[in-house]
Amino acid sequence: MSSTPHDPFYSSPFGPFYRRHTPYMVQPEYRIYEMNKRLQSRTEDSDNLWWDAFATEFFEDDATLTLSFCLEDGPKRYTIGRTLIPRYFSTVFEGGVTDLYYILKHSKESYHNSSITVDCDQCTMVTQHGKPMFTKVCTEGRLILEFTFDDLMRIKTWHFTIRQYRELVPRSILAMHAQDPQVLEQLSKNITRMGLTNFTLNYLRLCVILEPMQELMSRHKTYNLSPRDCLKTCLFQKWQRMVAPPAEPTRQPTTKRRKRKNSTSSTSNSSAGNNANSTNSKKKSAAANLSLSSQVPELGALQSCSLNPGRDGALCHSTAVTPTGQFKEKH
Repeated sequence: MSSTPHDPFYSSPFGPFYRRHTPYMVQPEYRIYEMNKRLQSRTEDSDNLWWDAFATEFFEDDATLTLSFCLEDGPKRYTIGRTLIPRYFSTVFEGGVTDLYYILKHSKESYHNSSITVDCDQCTMVTQHGKPMFTKVCTEGRLILEFTFDDLMRIKTWHFTIRQYRELVPRSILAMHAQDPQVLEQLSKNITRMGLTNFTLNYLRLCVILEPMQELMSRHKTYNLSPRDCLKTCLFQKWQRMVAPPAEPTRQPTTKRRKRKNSTSSTSNSSAGNNANSTNSKKKSAAANLSLSSQVPELGALQSCSLNPGRDGALCHSTAVTPTGQFKEKH
C-alpha cells in the first residue's frame, strides 16, 4: 500500500522540512514557503475577503509591515498596520504583476521567549509582470521577520530594506522587435521604481494619511457614529489622556537604617543643636512676653514704668508683680 501525505511516516520528495506535520518552530522559513504557495493560488476573481483571509493566516492582529528604499528624491520609509496589509499585497498584482514570491538565502534565526527572528541579508522579491510588457523584476534587499513562537507562527513584524533591483527582458522579445526602434526604446525604459509598481507606491503614500485614521474608521464601524462625532470623541479621549496625571507606581515601605555618626560631626551637630535651642528659647520667651502682654495690658504699663522719672526726679529701678497679685516697687 502506498503511503499518503496523511501518513505519519510519509516522506516528502521536497525533504524532511517540507512535511506538513513538521512543527513550524523547526523551520521558520517554511512559513514563507507556504505564503508563496498561497500567493500562487490567487486568481483574478480573488476579492477583499480572500486577501483578508490571506493576511489573517500569515500576520498577527497587531502586525506591522515596513518598507525602506531610496528614490530619486531621497530615502523613503513606510510602515503600515495590520488592517492595511491585505490591500498592500493586492496592489502589487493590480500593477500588472502575475506572480509574486520571496527567496531567502543564508538567513539567520534567533529564538526568544515569545518570538523567533529571521534575518536574511540576501532576500529577493521576484515579480513577474505581464503588462505593459513581459518582464521579470528581481528586487534584492534585507528582510527581517519576527514570528510569534506558538502553533500558528504568524508574522509580527515585517521589515524589507531594498538595496537594488534588476528588470529582465527575454531575448526572444528583443529579437522580435529588433527592427522597430520605438519598441526597443520602450523596452529600455524601467517599468518599476526600486522594484515597486506605481500602484504600490501610490498606495504607500496614501497609507501615510490612512494609518492615523484607523482609529476613526474603527470607531465609526463599531458605534455607527458620524465622521464628525468620531473625530470629536477621539480628540476628547486624546485630550483626557494628555491632561490626566500619570499613575504613580506603588512604593514598598523601606526599612530605615540608623547610621553611625562620627565624633566630629556629632560635636558640631550638638553645638549647632545647642545654638538652635538657645535661639528657639529666645524666640519662645519673646513670643510668651508678647502674648502675655497682649493678654494683660497692665503688665505692659508696669514694664515701661522703669523708663519714667519718679516724683523726685529719680528713675524707678524696677516694678514687679508679686505672686499674690500686688504691685511692688524697688528703688
